Amino acid sequence: MSLSERALIATIRRRANRAPSSTLARGIGDDCAVLRPPRGHELLVTTDFCLENVHFRRAWHPAKAIGHRCLVRGLSDIAAMGGFPLAIFLSLALPQDISQRWANDFFTGLLALADRWKTPLAGGDIAQSPQNVMADILVIGSVPKGKAILRSGASPGDLIYVTGKLGLSSGALEEFRHRRKPTPRTAPRHFFPEPRIQVGQYLRVQKLATAMIDISDGLSTDLSHICDESGVGAVLFSESIPHGYSLDLALHGGEDYELLFTASPRSQVPAQIASTKVTAIGEIVSRRGMWLTDAMGRRTPLKPRGWEHFRHSGK
Repeated sequence: MSLSERALIATIRRRANRAPSSTLARGIGDDCAVLRPPRGHELLVTTDFCLENVHFRRAWHPAKAIGHRCLVRGLSDIAAMGGFPLAIFLSLALPQDISQRWANDFFTGLLALADRWKTPLAGGDIAQSPQNVMADILVIGSVPKGKAILRSGASPGDLIYVTGKLGLSSGALEEFRHRRKPTPRTAPRHFFPEPRIQVGQYLRVQKLATAMIDISDGLSTDLSHICDESGVGAVLFSESIPHGYSLDLALHGGEDYELLFTASPRSQVPAQIASTKVTAIGEIVSRRGMWLTDAMGRRTPLKPRGWEHFRHSGK
């Protein structure tokens, strides 16, 4: 069945307005949404593009997974600040050859994740694209005033931690490139990654994380952002980095949506938070730069080689 803009908007509105929200005073149906931020909180605002042949391929990814992955990008940013999501806005451009079924499945994946975090789709826009699918997701969250976890709080002596395993998503991409076909069952962290919202909130409430970022562009690149913003360096222990495919993919692969954070060595960081494994993988040092130490204690420079737009041709 061909796509109809009016029918699609009506379907989105019906499905998005199913659950009441204390945050959303007025959602889809007017020129603007009306939000009620929690008293004593500051707003967090993040936006991410999700572009066909850059962040996904229709030949590789089911529409439900594309919708899920589109939203997880924004939710993961909220998690990295120690916040919780309040509302979602989506601007979606679809080519003429997209079917109604594909669009329905896209929103099924997106709204299933939104419902799980009780975050309403509050508005957005629909347009026709000349060729590929383009989605711009905007997520608004909140955090108690002055309590957001920033990238700039790391100090020499702090330990470096990650959640989960790294390289699982980029490992699945390698399988696609070698003409193997991973599936949502065999590669769930690629097709349906989970935002670590509960972990981020725990680290904020317990005052454990001194700096934090989500791993969307690769460990080496995202760690370099913490180092740059904090004015420090870092040493990683290769034997400690949890990975599913290879150390190289764990260091430089992207789209893991795990949390990378620093904490004082005096803090008691649990080995597991919200059923998610937490691993110490290195330490912050005063000298600017990044290094990787192997099992023999040999230290080599570590360059950020994760994802960077305008340098890569597509995922």
